[in-house]
Amino acid sequence: MPADLSVAGRLLLDRRGFLGSSGSGLAGIGLAALLADERLLAAAPIRPVVDAARPLAPRPPHFPPRATRVLVIFCSGALSHVDTFDWKPELVRRHDTPLPVPGGRLVTFQGEQGNLIRPQWEFRPRGASGTMTSDLLPHLGALADEMCFIHSMTARSNTHGPAENQMATGFTLDGFPSMGAWTSYALGSECRDLPAFVAIPDPRGGPQVGQRQWASAFLPAVFQGTAFNADKPIPHLARPTGISAEADAATRAFVRRLDSERLSHTPGDSDLAARIASYELAARMQLAAAGVADLGDETPATLSLYGADDSENPLKARFARNCILARRLLERGVRFVQLFNGAYAMGEGVGNWDGHKTLVKQYSVHGPILDQPAAGLLADLKARGLLADTLVAFVTEFGRMPTFQKGASGRDHNPAGFTVWLAGAGVKRAWHHGATDEFGHKAVEGVQTIHDLHATMLHLLGIDHTRLSYYNNGIERRLTDVHGHVIEPVLA
Repeated sequence: MPADLSVAGRLLLDRRGFLGSSGSGLAGIGLAALLADERLLAAAPIRPVVDAARPLAPRPPHFPPRATRVLVIFCSGALSHVDTFDWKPELVRRHDTPLPVPGGRLVTFQGEQGNLIRPQWEFRPRGASGTMTSDLLPHLGALADEMCFIHSMTARSNTHGPAENQMATGFTLDGFPSMGAWTSYALGSECRDLPAFVAIPDPRGGPQVGQRQWASAFLPAVFQGTAFNADKPIPHLARPTGISAEADAATRAFVRRLDSERLSHTPGDSDLAARIASYELAARMQLAAAGVADLGDETPATLSLYGADDSENPLKARFARNCILARRLLERGVRFVQLFNGAYAMGEGVGNWDGHKTLVKQYSVHGPILDQPAAGLLADLKARGLLADTLVAFVTEFGRMPTFQKGASGRDHNPAGFTVWLAGAGVKRAWHHGATDEFGHKAVEGVQTIHDLHATMLHLLGIDHTRLSYYNNGIERRLTDVHGHVIEPVLA
């Protein structure tokens, strides 16, 4: 008998062992068939077939979608839910009393907490639904009938960087693709002349994790977001003054001919095909991107709707122009637009929603910058019929405490419960799902995770989040990892 034969192999040389192993093998096949009939086996992953020569060509969804495009409004710094969309009468009644916790002392991210503090802006009923929202964001509140609130969102980290990572990529660690990259990988784009995924940074700067918010990570680089805003459009799009339009067109045609001839000699060279495709997209963007970023043809009424004509608040006007840019990208067929409100370059709470020390002073600046422009965007999408097939997601990395920090006039980080909302294609209007406790501290009803939110967004795009996959380093990777469930109650 060969010395290197395994124990299992030796058993197969014995007749009884062979027949026994065969019998158990047949039983395993039968069990697998029964599990498959009951849909108890994991479905095979779906890896989109990407043509290297046309990597952004439209690809079919897994099932009929409700939405064809996505707009994410990302409030960097952790917008306080208890001061905006999560009305807690008990927090008003118990104002300036201790939060009832075991031991009577609560220590969170930045230290010990003081007493419960009521919302710093009055809440009022809005719309036909009578949804209670605060006076901090009255324009958005007036559109509450369009919104589907999820009041029971939770995050895994109480630190901005990892929490921003999770909201953008599903993971707190670096090195994972963003939700926009996953979407363009799965579906490609109907628009040939613009990127499939565009990130629009705030006029004040970028989010804390920077370009990781729109990175493709281990997905092919073509699926990463292209970042530009109304202040800083894509550079180097204009034709040099010394080159005529005719010479430019002739050069493009000659390059296309050379590329075609080269590919004909090496038809299997996917790297070359991908590089040619990227240059051709860049060439088409020279013609299209300059037009989409030029807001000169917007009417005075539209500028006024968004607040882009507000000469007394230049930051608000600049953010409003970003909101108009987002609408222009969506109506031209861009698949995924991520619009940022708030930036970290200016320090804690100064240019973002991280209101630890002087929340009222800081939010009184940030509220007007966000409110009318974002509300104008939502209203404009509806008026133009774009909301019917656009999913809007209003998110932040986590919430804030219902207490003030001890010795300060602001709220600490709170990943245990906060509010996000959806609007548009495929979700219920004027709907409230889940709840935090009576103070807004922890999610207690219909508790949801960011994986659940991502699963729901992909579902509305016609994508099965459990099957959309990319094989990397020996692992079938997903946006939702091995977690996540579609939030069925919010679906229209």
